[in-house]
Amino acid sequence: MTPFEIGLTSFGAMVVMVYLGFWVPFALMLSSYVGVWMIKGSPVLAGKLLALAASETISSYFFGVVPLFVLMGYLVSVTGMGRDAFDVANHLFRRFAGGLGIGTVGANAIFAAITGISIASAAVFTRIAVPEMIRHGYSPRFSVGVVAGSSVLGMLIPPSLLLILYGLLTEQSVGDLFIAGVLPGLLLAVIFGGSIWLTAKFRPAALGSAHDADDMAVLSRAEVTRKGLPIAALIGLVLGGIYGGFFTPIEAGAVGCLGAIVIGLARRSLSAGDFWQVLTDTGLVTAAISFLIIAAQMYSRMLALSGVPLGFGQFVAHADIGFWGVMLAYVALVIVMGTILDSSSIMLILVPLMLPVLTQLGVDLIWFGIVTIVAVEIGLLTPPFGISVFVIKSALDDPDIPLGEIFRGAAPFALMMLVLLALVMIFPALATVLVH
Repeated sequence: MTPFEIGLTSFGAMVVMVYLGFWVPFALMLSSYVGVWMIKGSPVLAGKLLALAASETISSYFFGVVPLFVLMGYLVSVTGMGRDAFDVANHLFRRFAGGLGIGTVGANAIFAAITGISIASAAVFTRIAVPEMIRHGYSPRFSVGVVAGSSVLGMLIPPSLLLILYGLLTEQSVGDLFIAGVLPGLLLAVIFGGSIWLTAKFRPAALGSAHDADDMAVLSRAEVTRKGLPIAALIGLVLGGIYGGFFTPIEAGAVGCLGAIVIGLARRSLSAGDFWQVLTDTGLVTAAISFLIIAAQMYSRMLALSGVPLGFGQFVAHADIGFWGVMLAYVALVIVMGTILDSSSIMLILVPLMLPVLTQLGVDLIWFGIVTIVAVEIGLLTPPFGISVFVIKSALDDPDIPLGEIFRGAAPFALMMLVLLALVMIFPALATVLVH
């Protein structure tokens, strides 16, 4: 077999293993090791090449951004800032039709700006927002749908764990990617909130028998300040530090962690037990992400040795399907893969394969990163593997709201994400105007 054929076979074997239920990093590592072994003819050399890929990946200074932002996300979750964001957002939108739903979207957007983890948003607001919305007359389907849909803001509005991962994979500036995610993230929040308002005005039955303003607690100015100021301070510290050029993204993550700890101690909402649990959870998540990134680097090395990306790029160049043909095929593949794989795994499999093609086409990799994030996030809401939906089901623990009901509630929000995806593809400036 030629190296190209070995690379294709390894890729096919990896996809089969993933479909059979193998852990994605294991499938990537095994197919990479066997592929390099067959190309080089030596199992020892294959082991050394892949070990070098692993050590170079994790020893990189830029990898430090991952555990720091994960830690900050968990600190924010455990110190009660999610509840405060929900209270403040609902106070601001209480007079709008569908105000509690719009407030949930707003709270998720605020929470996203200090965590960057969609799953954390889904878990926190399932416990906070869903019971409150049902109590105010919203249907269970709409209540869980709003939380599922708006939870995806955590991976688009910076700081985003997926943007960090994409930056590591493509060697793009994480700070530039964060800036590029601002407008699309805010636009998606506006699309969600506007759609809820329009539905409440013209098809109120779709929301249930909501009566937001009737018995909703009104916060005083002092309460709004007390709840909102720590959140605003932390967002300003992290994102303001990055955009103002005071911190690198890694330094901003460390400063944000310190800020979250200080806020938690000042509010007396961070006990020693909570802090230990946060450190444990951060370690587990970081270890899982480390395995994914190591496996992706091994896979990239194997593909490079086989010549598959170069051959794929030449095929696309001679196939004459053009830029839009490539992009539409890529987005369709990402969305289809989102039905069975998590966001990180899709990026780790497809982005290294696409990079040579993108280079030939002269594609802006910052813009392509935002397109990729939006496309993979649609998979969080689509069956059968919509991970945000499963997190909501687990956090809700209510037998009266089955999994299918959550998927049906999330479906309109997945369609709205398709609208955003189309807008970002047609108008690249949405992602690049703040960067260039």
